[in-house]
Amino acid sequence: MTVPTISLNDGTTIPQLGFGVFKVDPDATERIVSDALEVGYRHIDTAAIYGNEAGVGKAIAASGIPRDELYITTKLYNNDHGTQSAIDAMDLSLEKLDLDYVNLYLIHWPRADLDLYLDSWLTLEQLKADGKTRSIGVSNFHRAHLDRIIAASDTIPAVDQIELHPAFAQRELRQFGAEIGMQIEAWGPLGQGKYDLFGETAIAAAAAAHGVSPAQVAIRWHIQNGIIVFPKSNSRERVAQNFDVFGFELTTEQMASIDGLDRGQRVGANPDDVPR
Repeated sequence: MTVPTISLNDGTTIPQLGFGVFKVDPDATERIVSDALEVGYRHIDTAAIYGNEAGVGKAIAASGIPRDELYITTKLYNNDHGTQSAIDAMDLSLEKLDLDYVNLYLIHWPRADLDLYLDSWLTLEQLKADGKTRSIGVSNFHRAHLDRIIAASDTIPAVDQIELHPAFAQRELRQFGAEIGMQIEAWGPLGQGKYDLFGETAIAAAAAAHGVSPAQVAIRWHIQNGIIVFPKSNSRERVAQNFDVFGFELTTEQMASIDGLDRGQRVGANPDDVPR
């Protein structure tokens, strides 16, 4: 099964479907990521704060998959904002992952109250120039944060990874991304179980029509909207099922019905409030 790729504004490409390891137990990470790689995933999304970069690295090493066939993302956390701190954090992440470079390095949260995210962004530009990451981007950045770093630097973020799911579709930020050539990645694409996404009529009806699971429908909705998405699961069966989303296509009417679920329902933290 071939996962489609999306072109980034720096000339690289990224697999549109990946595997996320948010809240994956560090002790179980190697096994779970190994399962994902065996299923066929080649895009893994981790972060320093997840505490499981070492497990991801072990799974990569054990897989025998050539490095150039893998796409690895990690993230700079809040207590490492600033110039030297960001450099040190990048080096530590590479050490834990046992890699010479990552494909994508993100600022995890803006932490506007610290007022260091611009310094961090300028440092990420240098980390890219030094070959420690192929692409740089941000996560949980609002329009105001994006405007500031774009105005003060030479780089438009390759991606903004944001909370995005049918009840919180982030249309304005997606439109802004399209205007400036920045791709959107979705975290929490299945709503993190914090509302009954799978019970929504639009989701359930589409699942029944195509003979697939509600989760597959929700992931497919992201894919057809051009969003980069990485669901997570600790179950190999669900990991495989979530990867099997290219054998059907939602109709225009089904897409519109799922679009209609958007009600501005955030289930995670607002970047303006995180963390205190």
